[in-house]
Amino acid sequence: MIDLRSDTITKPTAEMRKAMAEAEVGDDVYGEDPTVNLLQEKAAEIFGKEAALFCPSGSMGNQIAVKLHTKPGEEIIIEERGHIFNYEMGAPSVVAGVMIRSVKAANDNGMLTWDEIEPALHINQPYYACPTGLICLENTHNFGGGSVMSAEQTGEIYKRAHALDLPVHLDGARIFNAATALNESVKELSRHCDSVQFCLSKGLGAPVGSMLLGEKDFIEEARVWRKRLGGGMRQVGILAAAGLIALTESPKRLHVDHENARLLAEGVANLKGISIAAEKVQTNIIIFDVSETGKTSAEICVQLKEQKILAISFGNSIRMVTHYDVSSEDIKTTIKKLKQILQ
Repeated sequence: MIDLRSDTITKPTAEMRKAMAEAEVGDDVYGEDPTVNLLQEKAAEIFGKEAALFCPSGSMGNQIAVKLHTKPGEEIIIEERGHIFNYEMGAPSVVAGVMIRSVKAANDNGMLTWDEIEPALHINQPYYACPTGLICLENTHNFGGGSVMSAEQTGEIYKRAHALDLPVHLDGARIFNAATALNESVKELSRHCDSVQFCLSKGLGAPVGSMLLGEKDFIEEARVWRKRLGGGMRQVGILAAAGLIALTESPKRLHVDHENARLLAEGVANLKGISIAAEKVQTNIIIFDVSETGKTSAEICVQLKEQKILAISFGNSIRMVTHYDVSSEDIKTTIKKLKQILQ
């Protein structure tokens, strides 16, 4: 199978498997797993944050951050296609007791500006208004087609938010992809955020895990909530060992995934009935509209599966994601098979 559903389906590399087999471990609930501790220290160093916490998933990291930054009865501001809003099962209301106020970005890439955020804020409003407690950003933006936000753009929002005593959380699940595309460091891209979550288990290739970063006191409280939510793990250095390699080695080759995504975007852009601005593809995610093909996105995905190619349909669009288990030859095969299906 050529699996383009997501970069979450990557398999651990041989180097990761060897490190996992040989990992030095301890009980992480007691803070005694040396490999986990090393991963957390290394992540904090790379991002320029005081501390980091290894979490089972990116969703858990995001939800812990939402919980710690807010009080029940508040609102969080997020772009309407954001992952925290759409794909984390309503957890902000369940875990943190907060509402979500979604804001539609004027730009198709899903990146909010302060001019779009400000009108949605409830600051110094009458007591019966739901007050704003947090602003959540996403970089890269998954359903914005893997679009990226620069350090300058993030910094502008952070500066305005902090003037109003509002914290900013960054869902940076694929922030290393953003850093590669922008030729900026993840430290710079997240410097203006109070907390940041990133995934080891997507394009970086680790089998499990995400990191939550912030100030030392924030992370100590996050550790309590990780345990409360069922995320206390024991000899988890076996997983952290793969995470260390994902963190230090995998970012070096993300540019290949981006090159393959552009190759794919340019290829499907030439197919009749498909609409995509191939020149706007920046990272490893491409989303294209198939409404003019005479077939539904679901029908096309079924036919692709028959050709041993997996993709995800939603609405009138199809999403494909490149990763290190997909080669340029796989991309050429996908374009060829899609062309045959549409003909």
